[in-house]
Amino acid sequence: MSRFVRSSKFRHVFGKEFKKDKCFDNIRITRNAWDSNNCDVNEKFMAVIVEAGGGGAFLVLRHDQDGKQATDAPRLTGHKGAVLDVAFNPFNPNMIASGSDDCSVKVWVIPEEGLKENMNDAALTLNGHGRKVGLVKWHPTCENILFSMSTDLTLRAWDITTGEQVRDYPGHTDTIYSMSFNADGSKFVTTCKDKKVRIFDTLTSECLFTASGHEGTKSSRAVWLTNLDQILTTGHSRMSERQYSLWDNKLEKILHENIDTSSGVLMPFYDADLSILYIAGKGDGNIRYYEVNQNKPFIHPLSEYKSNTPQRGFGFLPKRACNVGACEIARFYKLHPQNLVEPISMIVPRKSDSFQDDIFPDTTGDKPSGTASDFVNGSYKQIPRISLKDGFVPSQNTSFIAPKVEEKKKEVIDNPQSVKDYQEAYHKLKSVVKKLEDELASKDVLIRQLQAKI
Repeated sequence: MSRFVRSSKFRHVFGKEFKKDKCFDNIRITRNAWDSNNCDVNEKFMAVIVEAGGGGAFLVLRHDQDGKQATDAPRLTGHKGAVLDVAFNPFNPNMIASGSDDCSVKVWVIPEEGLKENMNDAALTLNGHGRKVGLVKWHPTCENILFSMSTDLTLRAWDITTGEQVRDYPGHTDTIYSMSFNADGSKFVTTCKDKKVRIFDTLTSECLFTASGHEGTKSSRAVWLTNLDQILTTGHSRMSERQYSLWDNKLEKILHENIDTSSGVLMPFYDADLSILYIAGKGDGNIRYYEVNQNKPFIHPLSEYKSNTPQRGFGFLPKRACNVGACEIARFYKLHPQNLVEPISMIVPRKSDSFQDDIFPDTTGDKPSGTASDFVNGSYKQIPRISLKDGFVPSQNTSFIAPKVEEKKKEVIDNPQSVKDYQEAYHKLKSVVKKLEDELASKDVLIRQLQAKI
């Protein structure tokens, strides 16, 4: 029986590792068991969460600061607990947010020349969560809007120009694993430890659709395929089979496929310009990539980057920062177990030196389409697209004036830190329980009196 090989300009895409001296060596990458990518990258910097003797810390390095790093390299050290996630602002390359085990979210502004010494004081600290903050994410179209997700089961949106919470999104019954926006940021999808996939309206905070996701107990991820207005989730079955599912924008399942059997969490990355899906597994050395369209079977395997070294996380470079002259359509920053961060370029083999407009269509720029006020008012538009033919020219300045936010003392009952705090929380909770029991008893008496009259 003959086999039909599907034609694609991306069939021969291959991964090319950077040379050792162009990697980032001697970085004590975090060993925290929390499931995040542990890394983020933009056109100027790379950020990696690192091990810290006390509190939490992460490194921010310029792309030209490659090679072996000093053991005492400057880092951002303001958190009192382990750093769990970091995310660069898409509209200000010098700004990065971090979420931590200490229940806080911090916003940092990196000097243009990079760090010369440890940075202990963040530009802004956002307090309000009662438990650790495991995920931070910026709104994709409105500037200065930051989302944070905590194990206190809350998902909040903040305006960093005022330091105030502007919206919250109730409805999750367990730990939130991931979050991804649609093209204009008017909706987003989440995956959760309760094995549900949910779509929320960004303006109204309403949960629009809910569906049962992957049945396994491991972490699941979701990514909105923005150009197709579809959603892809990755996860596990009950038998530890790794799988992905494709959904429409109302969470009706379109496709479900098993990939292999392994315990490593799958990390999906999507290039909406070329409709290419990359899936990498923690603990694997491979990156699978697929072409996605709206024709059956919808997801078409292309090839696979293979390595003998497992990965502990990934950073994904924005398309505008890729090397167009080398036909580099994507670049990953792979976190090795051996304290190494290795860039990997995804290359389309082409002989011509001219600009390849078929593999580099106009892409998303760094200029927002809305303000924080637009976000609050529900005015969401896709951000302007730019051509890479003449190279990427940054359009935003990197200045930021932090608001003066009055520090609100947290109730000990929400976040006890010491033996004394736990004792105080115990007595407070005991008094609350006593008060509720008294109210319940008085209502029982009233109910019996009314029954007797009847």
